[in-house]
Amino acid sequence: MHWQKLRQSLAIGVVLALAASLAPAQIVAGKDYRLVAPPQPTDSGKKVELIEFFSYGCPACNILQPRLRAWLARKPADVEFRRVPALFSDRVSSWGPLTRAYYALDAMGAVEKAHNELFAAIHDRKSLDLRTIGKDPKPLFDWIAKQGLDRQKFTDAYNSFGVQNLTQRSIDLSNNYDIPGTPTMVVDGKYLTSLAMTMNSDETVNFERFFHVIDELIVLARKQRAGK
Repeated sequence: MHWQKLRQSLAIGVVLALAASLAPAQIVAGKDYRLVAPPQPTDSGKKVELIEFFSYGCPACNILQPRLRAWLARKPADVEFRRVPALFSDRVSSWGPLTRAYYALDAMGAVEKAHNELFAAIHDRKSLDLRTIGKDPKPLFDWIAKQGLDRQKFTDAYNSFGVQNLTQRSIDLSNNYDIPGTPTMVVDGKYLTSLAMTMNSDETVNFERFFHVIDELIVLARKQRAGK
């Protein structure tokens, strides 16, 4: 009987050790994420805000999109997701036109129709050249027409005062949140993480870790809102 209990105890110990080894490691401030200082105001009301800072010109953002869509399909109901096209005034010249493209699509209510296609046109099909767009947005306008969207309506939105203001706001937000690069996620104006912060030890992308960190930061934000 003694040996039977011992074997059972050993078996239970092995199972518990295996479960512990498979469980995601706890997230660590300064490694997996950092605090936004100072915290920024949110626009999500009672919901936890999640912002994706991205650029259509960013290869890593393109790679992230299918995984992000899968995560959004299961995101908690109390999380409000929004996109901000990151823009750094001293960086790649094509990012300005691409930021304006996002806001023009948004003004037309066409983000869902064209968002993924624009990524694919730039990175997968190579039918849009970033260097060309940086100098002349007309190929972008032509591409919009090929998507079955109104070329003139897009052009007018792209050149509008409203989109110019939103583009400047992207610069301001990128600075206010001290965005280090893209893609970067900010949870509730307080916690920032990125693919670069959740890489494997061999510097390969760890998408599972990335979304685990986001999930845990949402839990932190939820507790903080509840005053716990």
